[in-house]
Amino acid sequence: MLDKILTLDTELLIYLNSLGSERYDGLWLIITQQLYWTPFFLVLLYFIYKKLGTKQTLYFILALAVLITFTDQVTNLFKNGFQRLRPCSNPEINTIIRVVQIRTSFSFFSGHAANSMAVATFIYSVIYRHYKYGYLLFLWPLVFAYSRIYLGLHYPIDIFCGYLFGIFSGYSVFKIYQAVQKRYFPL
Repeated sequence: MLDKILTLDTELLIYLNSLGSERYDGLWLIITQQLYWTPFFLVLLYFIYKKLGTKQTLYFILALAVLITFTDQVTNLFKNGFQRLRPCSNPEINTIIRVVQIRTSFSFFSGHAANSMAVATFIYSVIYRHYKYGYLLFLWPLVFAYSRIYLGLHYPIDIFCGYLFGIFSGYSVFKIYQAVQKRYFPL
C-alpha cells in the first residue's frame, strides 16, 4: 500500500513539475524565497496592528515567533527521522524532472508548506472576525508550497503532510494564544 502511494506521489510530482517552463523559472525562484514576501507580511502586520493595537500586536508577534520556531524544529526532526531524498537528489527521477534548484537536505515533510500553513492558520484564526476576506490568506501557502514542486524540491505528499502539520500547529498555538490572552492580556 505504501509503495503504491509513493509511486502515485512520484507520478504526480513528475506531472506537476513538467508543467513548468524555463521562461517562468525566475518567477518561481522568487516566489520560493521568504525574503520576497516581506512586503506582504508588512501589509498583513499593519492590518493586524490596526485591529489589535500595540500591546496585542506585540503579543501576537511573540506567539507567531513561537509558532514558527516550533513548526520549523518539528519539521527538521521529521526530515532527519525519515531521511527521504528530495526529488532533485533522487537518482531514480532527477534526470526526468525539471530540476530548477538543488538542496541537499531531506524532503519529508516540507518546511515551506508547514510554516506557511501554520502562519496562515494562526493569523486567520486571529483575524477572521475582523476581515471578511481573511480566507484569501490561504492562497499564500498554496502558491508558496507549489513553488517547491515546480523547482523539483518536494513531492506532493511532502507538501500535503506539511500542510496538515501546519494546520495542526497553527491552530494549537492559536488556542494557547487565546487562553493566555484571556488570562493576561484581555482586550
